Amino acid sequence: MSGPVTPRDERPDGERPTGVDELLERVRAGYARVQAREAYEAARAGEALLIDIRYAALRERDGLIPGALVVERNELEWRLDPQGSHRLPEATSHDVRAVVICNEGYASSLAAESLHRLGLHRATDLVGGFQAWRAAGLPVTS
Repeated sequence: MSGPVTPRDERPDGERPTGVDELLERVRAGYARVQAREAYEAARAGEALLIDIRYAALRERDGLIPGALVVERNELEWRLDPQGSHRLPEATSHDVRAVVICNEGYASSLAAESLHRLGLHRATDLVGGFQAWRAAGLPVTS
């Protein structure tokens, strides 16, 4: 015997699924995002780590942000958790200000929220991602 059939757009508990646009809105309400110039200045002053989570093909096509740490998205939490055995040397505490950068500023918002769940309360992301960085005329190397 099978259970009752529920509509595809409703979860078994009766709640409506969250769409990605709504999820992004909720996530972004939980922290202050940064603009490209602010991220650049914070990194130059040693006040923030720039974390490039773009995949290799985009980095090869568009270039790199000098000084940014390249961390594949699927390794981000492992590399930035200050308590983790696979952390980067720069992952020194939960107080590190990590600015996550994706291509256009969407995946980075979800990644920053994931870092918040690990206790990295100062994690944020770059509005507009790498494309906004480049459009602002900030340094890029090939």
